[in-house]
Amino acid sequence: MALLTTLILLLAVLSAVRADEEPFIGVNIGTDLSDMPHPTQVVALLKAQQIRHVRLYDADRGMLVALANTGIQVLVSVPNEQLLGIGQSNSTAANWVSKNIVAHYPATNITGICVGSEVLTTLPSAAPVLVNAMKFIQSALIASDLDRHIKVSTPLPPSLILDPFPPSQAFFNHSWNPVLLPMLNFLQSTGSYLMLNIYPYYDYILSNGVIPLDYALFKPLPPSKEAVDSNTLVHYSNVFDATVDAAYFAMAFLNFTNIPVVVTESGWPSKGDSNEPDATLENANTYNSNLIRHVLNKTGTPKHPGVAVSTYIYELYNEDTKPGPISEKNWGLFDANGDPVYILRLTGAGAVLANDTTNQTYCTAKDGADPKMLQAALDWACGVGKVDCSPLQQGKPCYEPDNVITHATYAFDTYYHQMGKTPEACDFNGVAAITTTDPSHGSCMFPGSLGRNGSFVNITAPSMNSTAVSSSYKIYSNEALRSILTLIFVLICSVIFL
Repeated sequence: MALLTTLILLLAVLSAVRADEEPFIGVNIGTDLSDMPHPTQVVALLKAQQIRHVRLYDADRGMLVALANTGIQVLVSVPNEQLLGIGQSNSTAANWVSKNIVAHYPATNITGICVGSEVLTTLPSAAPVLVNAMKFIQSALIASDLDRHIKVSTPLPPSLILDPFPPSQAFFNHSWNPVLLPMLNFLQSTGSYLMLNIYPYYDYILSNGVIPLDYALFKPLPPSKEAVDSNTLVHYSNVFDATVDAAYFAMAFLNFTNIPVVVTESGWPSKGDSNEPDATLENANTYNSNLIRHVLNKTGTPKHPGVAVSTYIYELYNEDTKPGPISEKNWGLFDANGDPVYILRLTGAGAVLANDTTNQTYCTAKDGADPKMLQAALDWACGVGKVDCSPLQQGKPCYEPDNVITHATYAFDTYYHQMGKTPEACDFNGVAAITTTDPSHGSCMFPGSLGRNGSFVNITAPSMNSTAVSSSYKIYSNEALRSILTLIFVLICSVIFL
């Protein structure tokens, strides 16, 4: 009896460990910027904003190396242009996994692979090999014993769901069933999730007034203004939940009822052309602030209340070189300097993306500034400005890299903090600028860095951000705990049944 009681307790603990997956908010990192920050600057911003989940649109080596030893969970992507080759060759897929996954894991905490993006609508010629590509990638992960740690899926556009409202009668476009059925089978058999991109902004724009703006923005609505599913009589207060539930019902229509949904893209543009009047700072702030609260509060959807849908916000940076209307260039939370486009209203939603960085600012030398003017400003700061520049001497922590830009940045930032971080203290005849990106690097810690590694961090060193390290430790300790408990479970079973 005691053994049976122990067995039951172990089963409960195992279930609890597996269920220990909190909903999260992540960000997408696009790279269509005329002045794309260095990967270590990107990581410094992620750490400062306590962002623990990111999605990359490729498997850029620089980013993967910079993300090493941070605990940040990473989705990498097979770009659409590589899909045909991988979907037609098992060895090509194996080489891709070896180069882009095995070479970086586990130092870089890769948790998923997006095989293409919206392939069925943006590159339909690759649709016949999409599931093959997913299977070949999965096989390569199995061969490297990584399949338990890294899930494989592909982001789908919401346009594949026909008749999305009411959600209870939603279904996938039947013409894509030859691809979707084996794909859903794959997701179910591998314990993966359906990746879905959701854009209430476009739903609102294309509805020609049918969808109210407040309904798209998660704004509170009186019951009389909520949308009602005529079949289930369930009320919907926002587009996001209705779209997620439409995906659940569309999968159920094909007899798949246990595949979770992760939203790989959602957001709102902060600026648009004259014919895009609803792409505003206020609306972007409202949508993203409400979205973050909605996810982290574990509200869930009417079909699955309390089951939060983890979501990646589109996107970290404004992408100024992206083609299309002005709105296409303005989905970012930050500009290329790491300055927030707007301050999210997140009181009570936790620390993630509390992007009021006004108290975490630094003074750095401007890229492209005249070296002679930088040297003159550096000499002034270390002399008249009374900055202690001894850390810049040879053999000291801030000597390397030995160039006028990094030395000037140290002197400028020290003076800026000595003067109380007033804007006037970061000018130096126009060769300096205020930024939210911590310029600390290696053992050279700048004033106000709070011990974080910064922009030019030694990317091979472990993170000094204690929360990131503890996050990573939790991941590995949970895996270890599962293994230990499973072993004990097997041993007890053998005692009972022998």
